[in-house]
Amino acid sequence: MAIVLGPNRYGKAETRLVRVIRDGDTRSLADYNVSVALSGDLAATHLTGDNSGVLPTDTMKNTVYAFAKKHGVGEPEEFALLLARHFVTTQEQVETARVSIESFGWERLGPHSFQRKGDYTRVASVVVTAEFEQVVSGITGLVLLNSTASEFRGFPRDEYTTLPETTDRILATAVDARWRHVSAGGDFAKSYAGAIEAMTAAFVNTYSASLQQTLFSMGSHVLEKRPEVAEIRLALPNKHHYLVDLSPFDLANDNEVFIAGDRPYGLIEGTVTRDDAPRPPRGGICDHHRERRGRHRRRQ
Repeated sequence: MAIVLGPNRYGKAETRLVRVIRDGDTRSLADYNVSVALSGDLAATHLTGDNSGVLPTDTMKNTVYAFAKKHGVGEPEEFALLLARHFVTTQEQVETARVSIESFGWERLGPHSFQRKGDYTRVASVVVTAEFEQVVSGITGLVLLNSTASEFRGFPRDEYTTLPETTDRILATAVDARWRHVSAGGDFAKSYAGAIEAMTAAFVNTYSASLQQTLFSMGSHVLEKRPEVAEIRLALPNKHHYLVDLSPFDLANDNEVFIAGDRPYGLIEGTVTRDDAPRPPRGGICDHHRERRGRHRRRQ
């Protein structure tokens, strides 16, 4: 039996970066969580402990801070590309650099004062090699709710099914979405805002027979409105709301009083793709979701 080294990578995870942009008496703020992962000709360190090709992860952290000063941060996709290109072009043993960024929002209260936005987080991830570049943008934790215009019925039943059918329910979710760009250039700020607007508009305007139908509507609307997006993957947890039984108190409950459930919850996932879009060189956008979910599990 032969034992071989499989795919591997290493890097610096979750480097916290806050960059203050000064414009006279006015300040702007960028708040990033940056993760770097490198792969390539790294077999020696695993097999023999030879570290001659292992750029220290501390160096990766320092590069994040130095680049923030030298180049500014711009949009998270732009900063991620800048870092990934640097590692691929300066380290001959590195074949692939993946840089992922969480961007935390702050709302301006004055020229130099801010309030942290806690509703959702912008994310970006890039993969750079000598042959290709891939940019994936996204969002996590965007909570949306329709108080009506949603139903769920006509599903199969067996001896364990207790869920009643409904033609009028609350539909709520916390959107986790990633969308792959056709190219590694463009106006990422405008693209991000447009994608969020398209997703939320589809959620609001779709009469939902299922959360799956809503997912496809949201993804389709993004592709229709944003030609720079090749595909989008959505993960939509069903944030259940259960009608409270008020009959013990001689009160009727006409879809007015609900219990907001926590867990367990349904999880609907799917990818919507242009049939004429160029396919990703490797990995697609599913890898980004697996990484995010894995990191989430480790934090619990």
